Amino acid sequence: MPEVRGWFRGPVVTAGMLLLTTVLGLPMFALPAHAAPEPPPVAESIPTYDVVLTIRSDGLLHVRETITYDFDLGGEHGIVRRVSYRKKNRLFDIRDVRTSSSTGAPARAQTAKLLHDVQINVGDDRRRVRGRQAYVIEYDVAWAFTPYEGHDELLWDALGSDWDVPIGEAAVRVEGPVPLKRVKCQAGTAESATRCLRDRDGPYAVDFTQSGLRPRETMTIRVSLPKGAIKVPPPHYARPHWQGTWVGTAALALALAAVVLLARRPAPRPYAGETLMAVGTVLIVADLADDIMVRGFWAFSLGDGCLAGLALVITGAAAVGTRRSRTTEHAAVTGLGD
Repeated sequence: MPEVRGWFRGPVVTAGMLLLTTVLGLPMFALPAHAAPEPPPVAESIPTYDVVLTIRSDGLLHVRETITYDFDLGGEHGIVRRVSYRKKNRLFDIRDVRTSSSTGAPARAQTAKLLHDVQINVGDDRRRVRGRQAYVIEYDVAWAFTPYEGHDELLWDALGSDWDVPIGEAAVRVEGPVPLKRVKCQAGTAESATRCLRDRDGPYAVDFTQSGLRPRETMTIRVSLPKGAIKVPPPHYARPHWQGTWVGTAALALALAAVVLLARRPAPRPYAGETLMAVGTVLIVADLADDIMVRGFWAFSLGDGCLAGLALVITGAAAVGTRRSRTTEHAAVTGLGD
């Protein structure tokens, strides 16, 4: 029997060693899959946003913005800064836009007017940037000051309320050619605003700071200057988008009534409807073109001319539809008679 026990002893010991190694080795191979989870996605943000507003004696406002932007892992082609050039009917002239980057990111500037904003695209459509980048945007603003009887005033949205990412630390510095005695700053939104922290005061400069701005929150600066301290050109205004009066509204109402009448009368003469539509289209284009040609597409204003043109187009389309319907009915009756 010793030989039999010796014959079995070797395989049993070997099997035991293999089993022990397998049991001890399983956690070593299984744990890393759970011990090293994927890192959470990096959220985009603006860690710092520094603005310098320089009030010039010639009535221009010079703006210099230094924006530090954290991109996510996927990266972007750059940043987009929107500056309002129209608030209600008040116009501002955004000019001489210049951009750069201290971190070497592509910083080519492309500007376009979209709705009531000048959209400044900073970057390169062919290159993506990741991580933390710094951009500098500079521009001048004309017609920014409002003259009053006893003083001149600047009201300016320093950061813009279109950023959809949080801003960690924001600072706005206001510089003027005369002592700045009445300067205020509000942070947040129009519905919920708080006073900014007044950091430093000097005779010709005032600094404000704000921490933890949420998306869409901004810092609004209000400066009151003594009358005559700087040259203040008259403000510029655009015509309202809607200028229709009761005359144009009445013409449009008559056109809708004409649609009902045309459905009950004999077929209109050939090309009568097409003529009305052509004349109406000319009136609409003429009413829009006088504003668009001067200040761009988003400066359109709808007046009585446009409403009258729309009334003619509606009446003409109804006439064309009635004539075609009567022609189809006549053809059907003629075919049945044959």
